[in-house]
Amino acid sequence: MITASEMKTPRLVTALPGPKAKQIVERDAKFMSPSFTRDYPLVAKSGHGAMVEDVDGNVFLDFAAGIAVCSTGHCHPKVVAAIQKQAAQLIHMSGTDFYYESLPLLAERLGKTVPGSEDKKVFFTNSGTEAVEAAMKLARYATKRDKLIAFYGGFHGRTMGSLSLTASKSTQRKGFGGLLSGVEHIPYPYAYRCAHGHTAETCGAEILETLENQIFKRLFDPTEVAGIIIEPIQGEGGYVPAPKFFLQELRRICTQHGIMLIVDEVQSGMGRTGKWWAFEHAGIEPDIITSAKGIASGMPLGAIIAKSRVMNWKPGSHGTTFGGNPVCLAASLATMDLLEGGMIENARKMGHYIFQHTANWTNEFKIVGDVRGKGLMVGIEFVRDQRTKERAGDLRNAVVDSAFHKGLLVLGAGENSLRLSPPLLIDEEQADFALRTLEECIREAENKI
Repeated sequence: MITASEMKTPRLVTALPGPKAKQIVERDAKFMSPSFTRDYPLVAKSGHGAMVEDVDGNVFLDFAAGIAVCSTGHCHPKVVAAIQKQAAQLIHMSGTDFYYESLPLLAERLGKTVPGSEDKKVFFTNSGTEAVEAAMKLARYATKRDKLIAFYGGFHGRTMGSLSLTASKSTQRKGFGGLLSGVEHIPYPYAYRCAHGHTAETCGAEILETLENQIFKRLFDPTEVAGIIIEPIQGEGGYVPAPKFFLQELRRICTQHGIMLIVDEVQSGMGRTGKWWAFEHAGIEPDIITSAKGIASGMPLGAIIAKSRVMNWKPGSHGTTFGGNPVCLAASLATMDLLEGGMIENARKMGHYIFQHTANWTNEFKIVGDVRGKGLMVGIEFVRDQRTKERAGDLRNAVVDSAFHKGLLVLGAGENSLRLSPPLLIDEEQADFALRTLEECIREAENKI
């Protein structure tokens, strides 16, 4: 019999959820914070590659990767070996107060992934939201300004500073009172829903005009703006890519006014789009980059990467007890080896394969309004009517739930989109299974209309 670790496609042996899973879900409801959002009752026990086994022995194909975190797959042997070796040598020392070799080693390697001739420096954090908090502080410190501009639909975290930038769902802000002052939001160039009828290549010109001729003239003088933060592909917002020209023009505007261009690559970075960073598709150079999620294959690590002349804050200006933990750094170094060793190229190749096979979905399915993204960052938007583009979050949810019951793990994004963010090691057999399963689920959802 093939073991779970040897499988490439799902095997379901119980009704879902199984008996053990039901017991754990009930215990979770009794003792865990109710603030978590669970899409379906998966109770994971182990993971190998793109496969996850639950406590009842059911095996699933994971096209969510722990929200795009398990970039090299679950428990890759080289990552596990690196973690085990480091854990036996040094678990913690705190890079804020002491030195260890892996800190500058990983920092140098990360800096070299970023285009441009200027030297880079790195600050390590525990998570994406901490990376965004650090980026906000650095932008203010470097510019001696205090205003920040973000985008509607953007998700940058849930701590109070990053939450001030987040504008994804009102429930994420409701009940927490006043947030950080001096933050303004503007529309994101959402080509499928472009108010001016532009294409995916041209959407956003009016937004840039609003920024320069309204925001800068009526709200914030540009000399008071410390940074503009943008996801080159919105994550929680629905896997919406910003047009190439939009990112280029944003870079021009920031350069003109001495504003820090902060690119949030927490979800889109570390090879997911077929390049190290999603902004590379636009040929720009940010001032500050935030990273986390896929940076250490599941270990808690984040980072900001900035031009050396920008990261010039003085000792004590910012610090962290656990950020840059030796075990997490070891996992990240192993992750980078694997990404450079072929997984980034596989993300590009498999992304192309998936987009080829979904290119006609808007014609095949009346509830699919748009398929978009880059590499293995694929968004599928569900609508009730393709003409009116009425959002169909309920149909999206039905597809997500149905996929789970067929052994495929996917997640929603935004109000009515589904995201595909599998580990970067998937192959054509696994992509074919996922696409066939989604086609079945979409047909079932259509039949309910």
